[in-house]
Amino acid sequence: MRALTTPFRSPAWLLILTGCLLLAFGFSLWAGPLRIPFTDILAVFFGTETDAAQSTVVLKIRLPRAVLAALVGASLGSAGCAFQAVLRNPLADPYVLGVSGGAALGAVAAISLGFASAMILPAAAFVGAIGALALVYWVARAHRSTPHTLILSGVMVGSFAAALLLFLLWLAPSDPVRSAIFWLAGNLSLADPNLLPWAMAWSTLGFAVLWLHFPALDLLTQGEEVAADLGLAVGRARLLVFVAAGALTACAVAMAGLVGFVGLVVPHAARLLWGPGHRRLLPASALLGAAFLLAADAVSRQILAPAEVPVGVVTALLGAPFFLYLLRRSEGGA
Repeated sequence: MRALTTPFRSPAWLLILTGCLLLAFGFSLWAGPLRIPFTDILAVFFGTETDAAQSTVVLKIRLPRAVLAALVGASLGSAGCAFQAVLRNPLADPYVLGVSGGAALGAVAAISLGFASAMILPAAAFVGAIGALALVYWVARAHRSTPHTLILSGVMVGSFAAALLLFLLWLAPSDPVRSAIFWLAGNLSLADPNLLPWAMAWSTLGFAVLWLHFPALDLLTQGEEVAADLGLAVGRARLLVFVAAGALTACAVAMAGLVGFVGLVVPHAARLLWGPGHRRLLPASALLGAAFLLAADAVSRQILAPAEVPVGVVTALLGAPFFLYLLRRSEGGA
């Protein structure tokens, strides 16, 4: 898909995106089985709310979950933007390099061994994702680490991890299998709030590395030969972006499971509004990703309340039609 053009590149759109994020954050605090009016939610934050139950629900349950959703959405959005630039592939997303397969394999291995606590599950998923990324880059390096070989190596590692995953699920009893499938569908309710500060620090560092390399991303989208002719150390820049975007994805998967379509669709929508320049495109993708996942998580808790639909199901249902719309619009403008 080629980059879409738009007249909406004024800095005012950054304020609008921030406004969308705040609206989605408010929607996330409101949604759920217990209906709490917005005035009462504001009263909780201003310390004037006297209902202890409402204060507990807002501050102890919904607020950490909303922060987690924003963090995961921003990580996946910015990582997808970086992967699409460095791989020069508009269909690339954070999971194309085998990260999802490695994370899923790590998590299911932990569940199958009986280590399904809120602390061990993200750690196992994170180790699996980082291990898959390292394997992908090691395999691709033997073939000069071109974008083509990186994608092929990611597909190979992802397929291998999926085969091991199916084998573990076949061996496991039914209860661990149900837990694993619930996690694989994407879930924001299983993360330990005590891990949020670590996840925030990790994601902030990863995003900072990506944003500091926005000139390199702009050059890489023009092709490696052009970037090298303009003085860019292509191999070093690609490795830094690969590691930073992969680390963002690993953190997101470890905290929330497999949440698809955010890293694929959000960068395209942000490019539609902000154009291809990564100085604006990266923060726009992060803000849109955060707002999108906040809204999707709120919908997942609201449509069948008090039951909860996995947020990965909602992002797929919302993201797939929107991606088809972007694809048709792009082809129409070609």
